[in-house]
Amino acid sequence: MTASIDADPGKESAARAAALLVESGMTVGLGTGSTVAHLLPALAERQLDIVCVATSPGTANAARPLGLRVEDFDKISRIDLTIDGADQVDPKSWLVKGGGGAHTREKIVAAATDRFVVIVSSEKVVDRIAAPIPLELLEFGLAATIAHLGDVRLRDVPRSPDNGLIADYYGAIDDPAAAAALLAGVPGVVGHGLFSPDMVSDVIIGSADGVEHRAGPHMRAGG
Repeated sequence: MTASIDADPGKESAARAAALLVESGMTVGLGTGSTVAHLLPALAERQLDIVCVATSPGTANAARPLGLRVEDFDKISRIDLTIDGADQVDPKSWLVKGGGGAHTREKIVAAATDRFVVIVSSEKVVDRIAAPIPLELLEFGLAATIAHLGDVRLRDVPRSPDNGLIADYYGAIDDPAAAAALLAGVPGVVGHGLFSPDMVSDVIIGSADGVEHRAGPHMRAGG
Protein backbone atom coordinates (compact mmCIF):
# COMPACT_ATOMS: atom_id res chain seq x y z
CA MET A 1 0.00 0.00 0.00
CA THR A 2 1.10 3.62 -0.48
CA ALA A 3 2.73 4.95 2.67
CA SER A 4 1.87 8.20 4.41
CA ILE A 5 3.99 11.18 3.42
CA ASP A 6 7.25 11.46 5.35
CA ALA A 7 9.47 14.53 5.68
CA ASP A 8 12.18 13.42 3.25
CA PRO A 9 13.44 16.25 1.00
CA GLY A 10 15.07 13.79 -1.40
CA LYS A 11 11.85 11.90 -2.02
CA GLU A 12 9.88 15.12 -2.40
CA SER A 13 12.32 16.72 -4.85
CA ALA A 14 12.46 13.58 -7.01
CA ALA A 15 8.66 13.29 -6.99
CA ARG A 16 8.12 16.91 -7.94
CA ALA A 17 10.63 16.66 -10.78
CA ALA A 18 8.83 13.59 -12.12
CA ALA A 19 5.42 15.28 -11.87
CA LEU A 20 6.68 17.90 -14.32
CA LEU A 21 7.15 15.19 -16.97
CA VAL A 22 3.41 14.55 -17.09
CA GLU A 23 1.34 16.33 -19.75
CA SER A 24 -2.39 16.69 -20.28
CA GLY A 25 -3.85 13.86 -22.32
CA MET A 26 -1.47 11.25 -20.92
CA THR A 27 -2.33 7.94 -19.31
CA VAL A 28 -0.06 7.67 -16.27
CA GLY A 29 0.92 4.63 -14.21
CA LEU A 30 1.21 5.36 -10.49
CA GLY A 31 3.54 3.22 -8.42
CA THR A 32 3.36 2.28 -4.76
CA GLY A 33 5.40 3.36 -1.76
CA SER A 34 6.68 6.29 0.27
CA THR A 35 8.20 8.22 -2.64
CA VAL A 36 5.01 7.90 -4.69
CA ALA A 37 3.19 9.33 -1.67
CA HIS A 38 5.02 12.58 -2.46
CA LEU A 39 4.22 12.27 -6.18
CA LEU A 40 0.43 12.15 -5.83
CA PRO A 41 -0.12 15.65 -4.37
CA ALA A 42 2.55 17.11 -6.68
CA LEU A 43 0.71 15.65 -9.66
CA ALA A 44 -2.71 16.71 -8.38
CA GLU A 45 -1.51 20.29 -7.94
CA ARG A 46 -0.92 20.55 -11.69
CA GLN A 47 -4.62 19.93 -12.44
CA LEU A 48 -3.89 18.12 -15.71
CA ASP A 49 -6.38 16.21 -17.82
CA ILE A 50 -4.91 12.74 -17.30
CA VAL A 51 -6.05 9.19 -16.64
CA CYS A 52 -4.15 7.12 -14.07
CA VAL A 53 -3.58 3.42 -13.50
CA ALA A 54 -2.70 2.48 -9.91
CA THR A 55 -0.40 -0.40 -9.01
CA SER A 56 -2.12 -1.03 -5.68
CA PRO A 57 -5.42 -0.34 -3.94
CA GLY A 58 -3.52 1.88 -1.51
CA THR A 59 -2.31 4.12 -4.32
CA ALA A 60 -5.77 4.28 -5.88
CA ASN A 61 -7.35 5.16 -2.54
CA ALA A 62 -4.79 7.92 -1.94
CA ALA A 63 -5.01 9.35 -5.49
CA ARG A 64 -8.78 9.66 -5.91
CA PRO A 65 -9.44 12.08 -3.00
CA LEU A 66 -6.80 14.38 -4.51
CA GLY A 67 -8.83 14.63 -7.72
CA LEU A 68 -6.74 12.22 -9.80
CA ARG A 69 -8.82 10.05 -12.13
CA VAL A 70 -7.92 6.39 -11.60
CA GLU A 71 -9.27 3.80 -14.02
CA ASP A 72 -9.25 0.00 -14.04
CA PHE A 73 -6.14 -1.23 -15.87
CA ASP A 74 -8.29 -3.53 -18.02
CA LYS A 75 -9.97 -0.45 -19.51
CA ILE A 76 -6.64 1.07 -20.60
CA SER A 77 -5.13 0.30 -24.02
CA ARG A 78 -1.73 1.93 -23.43
CA ILE A 79 0.22 3.79 -20.75
CA ASP A 80 2.33 6.78 -21.76
CA LEU A 81 4.36 7.20 -18.57
CA THR A 82 4.71 5.28 -15.33
CA ILE A 83 6.36 6.79 -12.26
CA ASP A 84 7.41 4.57 -9.37
CA GLY A 85 9.96 4.34 -6.61
CA ALA A 86 12.61 1.72 -5.86
CA ASP A 87 14.39 0.23 -2.85
CA GLN A 88 17.74 -0.06 -4.67
CA VAL A 89 19.15 1.34 -7.93
CA ASP A 90 22.58 0.25 -9.17
CA PRO A 91 24.83 1.99 -11.75
CA LYS A 92 23.40 -0.11 -14.60
CA SER A 93 19.81 0.73 -13.57
CA TRP A 94 18.97 -2.66 -12.11
CA LEU A 95 16.23 -2.07 -9.56
CA VAL A 96 14.98 -3.78 -6.44
CA LYS A 97 11.33 -3.05 -5.74
CA GLY A 98 8.70 -4.53 -3.49
CA GLY A 99 9.15 -2.97 -0.09
CA GLY A 100 5.41 -2.38 -0.13
CA GLY A 101 4.60 -5.85 -1.46
CA ALA A 102 3.07 -4.67 -4.76
CA HIS A 103 6.01 -5.55 -7.02
CA THR A 104 4.09 -7.99 -9.23
CA ARG A 105 1.54 -5.35 -10.18
CA GLU A 106 4.27 -2.72 -10.42
CA LYS A 107 6.20 -4.85 -12.90
CA ILE A 108 3.10 -5.53 -15.02
CA VAL A 109 2.35 -1.81 -15.27
CA ALA A 110 5.99 -0.87 -15.91
CA ALA A 111 6.26 -3.43 -18.71
CA ALA A 112 3.13 -2.01 -20.36
CA THR A 113 4.28 1.61 -20.39
CA ASP A 114 6.07 3.60 -23.07
CA ARG A 115 8.30 5.35 -20.52
CA PHE A 116 9.12 4.07 -17.04
CA VAL A 117 10.53 6.74 -14.71
CA VAL A 118 12.03 5.74 -11.36
CA ILE A 119 12.09 8.23 -8.50
CA VAL A 120 14.35 7.68 -5.50
CA SER A 121 16.12 9.56 -2.76
CA SER A 122 19.91 9.46 -2.89
CA GLU A 123 20.29 6.77 -0.19
CA LYS A 124 18.57 4.26 -2.49
CA VAL A 125 21.48 4.42 -4.96
CA VAL A 126 23.83 1.47 -4.41
CA ASP A 127 27.09 0.23 -5.92
CA ARG A 128 25.64 -3.25 -6.38
CA ILE A 129 22.33 -5.00 -5.83
CA ALA A 130 22.13 -6.98 -2.59
CA ALA A 131 19.61 -9.07 -0.69
CA PRO A 132 16.87 -8.99 0.38
CA ILE A 133 14.89 -9.37 -2.85
CA PRO A 134 11.11 -9.18 -2.33
CA LEU A 135 9.02 -12.11 -3.53
CA GLU A 136 5.35 -12.82 -3.98
CA LEU A 137 4.61 -16.52 -3.44
CA LEU A 138 1.63 -18.78 -3.95
CA GLU A 139 0.40 -20.36 -0.76
CA PHE A 140 -0.13 -23.68 -2.56
CA GLY A 141 3.05 -25.76 -2.27
CA LEU A 142 4.70 -23.06 -0.16
CA ALA A 143 7.04 -25.41 1.71
CA ALA A 144 8.30 -26.90 -1.57
CA THR A 145 8.81 -23.44 -3.07
CA ILE A 146 10.82 -22.24 -0.09
CA ALA A 147 12.89 -25.44 -0.07
CA HIS A 148 13.72 -24.88 -3.73
CA LEU A 149 14.70 -21.23 -3.21
CA GLY A 150 16.76 -21.71 -0.06
CA ASP A 151 17.14 -18.68 2.20
CA VAL A 152 13.65 -17.17 2.09
CA ARG A 153 11.85 -15.48 4.96
CA LEU A 154 8.12 -14.83 4.99
CA ARG A 155 7.08 -11.36 6.08
CA ASP A 156 4.54 -10.88 8.83
CA VAL A 157 2.55 -8.43 6.68
CA PRO A 158 -0.76 -8.43 4.79
CA ARG A 159 -0.90 -10.37 1.54
CA SER A 160 -0.27 -8.71 -1.80
CA PRO A 161 -3.16 -6.99 -3.64
CA ASP A 162 -3.72 -10.35 -5.38
CA ASN A 163 -3.47 -12.42 -2.17
CA GLY A 164 0.04 -13.71 -2.69
CA LEU A 165 2.28 -14.21 0.35
CA ILE A 166 5.07 -11.64 0.67
CA ALA A 167 8.58 -12.89 1.42
CA ASP A 168 12.23 -11.90 0.96
CA TYR A 169 15.05 -13.83 -0.68
CA TYR A 170 18.38 -13.58 1.14
CA GLY A 171 20.59 -15.58 -1.20
CA ALA A 172 23.71 -14.12 -2.79
CA ILE A 173 23.17 -11.72 -5.71
CA ASP A 174 26.44 -12.03 -7.63
CA ASP A 175 24.71 -11.28 -10.95
CA PRO A 176 21.26 -9.62 -10.95
CA ALA A 177 20.34 -11.10 -14.33
CA ALA A 178 21.17 -14.62 -13.18
CA ALA A 179 19.32 -14.09 -9.89
CA ALA A 180 16.25 -12.78 -11.74
CA ALA A 181 16.24 -15.83 -14.01
CA LEU A 182 16.63 -18.18 -11.04
CA LEU A 183 13.76 -16.61 -9.10
CA ALA A 184 11.47 -16.40 -12.12
CA GLY A 185 12.09 -20.05 -12.92
CA VAL A 186 10.87 -21.44 -9.60
CA PRO A 187 7.25 -22.67 -9.68
CA GLY A 188 5.34 -20.98 -6.89
CA VAL A 189 7.06 -17.61 -7.34
CA VAL A 190 4.37 -15.25 -8.60
CA GLY A 191 6.79 -12.37 -8.96
CA HIS A 192 10.15 -11.08 -7.75
CA GLY A 193 11.41 -7.58 -7.09
CA LEU A 194 14.34 -7.47 -9.51
CA PHE A 195 13.56 -5.11 -12.40
CA SER A 196 15.76 -5.27 -15.49
CA PRO A 197 17.50 -2.10 -16.77
CA ASP A 198 15.88 -2.53 -20.18
CA MET A 199 12.58 -1.47 -18.57
CA VAL A 200 13.99 1.80 -17.22
CA SER A 201 13.75 5.04 -19.22
CA ASP A 202 14.86 7.53 -16.58
CA VAL A 203 16.03 7.59 -12.98
CA ILE A 204 15.44 10.77 -10.97
CA ILE A 205 17.53 10.92 -7.80
CA GLY A 206 16.52 13.48 -5.21
CA SER A 207 18.48 14.96 -2.34
CA ALA A 208 18.33 18.06 -0.16
CA ASP A 209 20.50 19.76 -2.81
CA GLY A 210 18.22 19.07 -5.77
CA VAL A 211 17.79 16.33 -8.36
CA GLU A 212 19.99 14.29 -10.67
CA HIS A 213 18.58 12.77 -13.87
CA ARG A 214 20.05 9.54 -15.22
CA ALA A 215 18.91 8.24 -18.60
CA GLY A 216 18.13 4.54 -18.32
CA PRO A 217 18.97 1.96 -20.99
CA HIS A 218 15.42 2.01 -22.36
CA MET A 219 15.66 5.77 -22.98
CA ARG A 220 19.11 5.48 -24.55
CA ALA A 221 17.66 2.90 -26.93
CA GLY A 222 15.05 5.45 -27.95
CA GLY A 223 12.15 3.92 -25.97
